[in-house]
Amino acid sequence: MKVLLTTLNAKYIHLNLAIRLLYSLNKDRHQGLSFKEFTIKESPESIAQFCKDFDIVTFSCYIWNITPTMAVAKLLKEINPEIKILLGGPEVSYEYDDIINKPFIDYIIVGEGEIPMENFLNNYPDVSNVPNLVHKNANNEVVFIPQSVTFDLKNYAGINPYQFDDPAELKNKVGYIETSRGCPYKCEFCLASLDNKVRYLPIETIKSNLLYLINHGRVIKFLDRTFNVKRDFTIDMFSFILEHHKPGNIYQFEITADIVHPDIVKYIRENVPPGVFRFEIGIQTVNQKANLEVSRKQNFDKTAAVIKQLDDIIEMHLDLIVGLPLDEWEDIKFSFESVFALHPSELQLGFLKFLRGTPVRDKHEKYGYEFDPNPPYQIIKSDFLSAYQLEQIVLLEEALEVYWNKKRAIHTLKYVADKYSIFDFLHQLGVYFNSRYDFHHHTLFDVYDALNNFIIENYQEDINLQLLMTIDYQLNYKVKPQQRYLPEIDKSLKSELILNHKLDHHQYRFVIMECNDVCKSYFKNLEENKYLVVQYSGTDKPNYFGIN
Repeated sequence: MKVLLTTLNAKYIHLNLAIRLLYSLNKDRHQGLSFKEFTIKESPESIAQFCKDFDIVTFSCYIWNITPTMAVAKLLKEINPEIKILLGGPEVSYEYDDIINKPFIDYIIVGEGEIPMENFLNNYPDVSNVPNLVHKNANNEVVFIPQSVTFDLKNYAGINPYQFDDPAELKNKVGYIETSRGCPYKCEFCLASLDNKVRYLPIETIKSNLLYLINHGRVIKFLDRTFNVKRDFTIDMFSFILEHHKPGNIYQFEITADIVHPDIVKYIRENVPPGVFRFEIGIQTVNQKANLEVSRKQNFDKTAAVIKQLDDIIEMHLDLIVGLPLDEWEDIKFSFESVFALHPSELQLGFLKFLRGTPVRDKHEKYGYEFDPNPPYQIIKSDFLSAYQLEQIVLLEEALEVYWNKKRAIHTLKYVADKYSIFDFLHQLGVYFNSRYDFHHHTLFDVYDALNNFIIENYQEDINLQLLMTIDYQLNYKVKPQQRYLPEIDKSLKSELILNHKLDHHQYRFVIMECNDVCKSYFKNLEENKYLVVQYSGTDKPNYFGIN
């Protein structure tokens, strides 16, 4: 029997941990078992052609791939009516009636997959006693055998899910590792809240697999929903990583910041080099009423304090959710400006999604929610936000992505946040950009032309804003860009300064701008200097320094 474990990843660089784990557990007893990954950008026809000669094809299903997965499954049945299609994963573990009733879907594994998959492979075609398997009987009636089964994670002792990958390929991929399952919190918008018992894999296995990824991979993401639940475990893992760390490797963790133990903060400050760790911190909202309404607890003051203590060492990725119950326009504005003030490396402004199985989906009518019935089930409107307001916040989010997360106007936006409303500025900039350009098809010149023209039309008297924007523009090119906005200093003075400071004009190109006190406050080490020099090598990111 030939069985394929497969999935459609969002990007080529992603690796699916689930199918590798299932393959590792079952390969010895089932010689016909194999695994293969595709991406959502590949054509359903090409994927189906690869899969058509298997007896059973199993798909790992998520919110980002369920639509193309169903297209592939349908096509597979048309090509080979005898093939059996089995689905598993979070996107099909809840409210699955509409999926199992499709004629091209034969089986669905609900919930954790290790025990059902083993039973399915060992007993097929007799699936009558496979736990948590949804299927159709001879009369085409849907049958489900719910059982409370929990896989003992100790069974992963000695198993490396990446041992079957080409080690040379791992360097160009994102490696995922789990040290635990479950989440101690009950946030009603999150599927992780449905499993509140935290279980850990064997520590020896965790370290062995982590070491393998350290040696062969580069970007390593931990899947634990709250990595820092246990102080000693967290410090032990950090110590192990630093002991074996290789230059260029990056490690990303999902952290609950307001419970970070002071000993963890102390350890990081004393031992972790800058730029090695990334923390993803879900703040979601600063509005405590909204937090409590979705069974979420958070102390934002503690969260902000931890971020400030560590942001010179850790790359911070902070998340907000638009659309939570009781969060209105002004609440979202307050949350956004409070979090932006922390100047995170990345600020993700997401929109509430009504995932199958989550409590917030179950009681959506209570708050007047309307959401897209198709994945990703995003909010359309509610009692707290109109459809128009949500459309406006989408434009703000687009501007945030272009100008802050892509580092196109860091100094400009820090200044805006200090002097104006950063929420209003980005909202208006988003509206302006959208009316004249395309957020998804534009040039770098478009990015700065839009920002410059927006500033001139709305903040004409603020020369500091124009100056910072011009310098941000200059810092985003490896080769000296054409002059488009505020001019640099007089050519004769520039030549004199280059000569007096012995700047190597044969190897580098320079832009020299006069830098006032406001400008100096947004750039490091310029306090005693009159001029800011941007130096271009033509190959590397430009650097800047001050001269008199």
